[in-house]
Amino acid sequence: MKVSTLLCVFVLVASILLMGCHKTNTHLLPGKIKRDAIALSPKVTGRILEVYIEEGFVAMPGDTLAMLDVPEVSAKIAQARGAVKTSSAQRLLADNGTRPNDIKQIRARYLASKDQYEFAEKSYSRANAMFEDSLLSPQAHDEVRAKYQSAKAQMEAASAALDEAVIGTRYETKLETVGQVDQAYGALQEVEVSYSERYIIATNYITIETINLRKGELAIAGYPVFSGYIPNSTWFRFTIPESRVALFKKGEQVTVNVPYLKKTYKGKILNLKQMPRYADITTAYPDYSMDDAVYEIRIAPLDVKEVEGLLYNSTITIDTKNGNL
Repeated sequence: MKVSTLLCVFVLVASILLMGCHKTNTHLLPGKIKRDAIALSPKVTGRILEVYIEEGFVAMPGDTLAMLDVPEVSAKIAQARGAVKTSSAQRLLADNGTRPNDIKQIRARYLASKDQYEFAEKSYSRANAMFEDSLLSPQAHDEVRAKYQSAKAQMEAASAALDEAVIGTRYETKLETVGQVDQAYGALQEVEVSYSERYIIATNYITIETINLRKGELAIAGYPVFSGYIPNSTWFRFTIPESRVALFKKGEQVTVNVPYLKKTYKGKILNLKQMPRYADITTAYPDYSMDDAVYEIRIAPLDVKEVEGLLYNSTITIDTKNGNL
């Protein structure tokens, strides 16, 4: 009983002391050091072959950070190149038309079919005369007529083929082959662009803070392989309840304290905006009223280079009591 009683007394005294300390420091507004974060992700899925940088590297726009292995895209490139060759050959064939030797062969087939037709026509004429004199049976007459009609159809088909060969390829056919070539080249360009995306390239200045994947690991399209922040983008972030918004005005200069360095820095209030409703206070807290809206203050340092070396996300304060606003 004595031990539990002493423990309760100790907890009570500690709580009172903490409350007292909190009350004495209510004029100190806590905040955090922030930088504009950025992440670099691949547009295609592949296995990482090489990582060319280490954490802490300051990349410039255009720097190659890593290379992926994308064998599926390589296969698609081979298919697309084959389609380009096929469509290009079809276009040349349409533009050049039928070769002279092919025209000779078609003309020879036409002449042969014409001779067969003329022979069948004479046979059919004789068969008609014999049939009228009852010297030929109906069955034999029908057979001669069928041969005549077949020879006539073959000659007409050969004649049409010869005319088409002499005139050349139709304009519509040529236009179709042009479209097929354009489509094939478009498909090739698409896969070549995808293949070029196997390199992860910096799009702007970035200090690499974390490398999330290493050589041999699978990088999924859209997954941030590199994350970091933009150099010279350090700023100070504070959140305040609605009841204290009147203490701050956009454009004012303030003094920011960095406790771990025991130094102060001058800054300017850039923006003061209300945070989303989920950030509103809905529970009891000594410095906040129930259902207070929460506002974010963004402060830019007056000397950006002076604060570049500050630790990211470290705690900072503003003394609202001693005229630092």
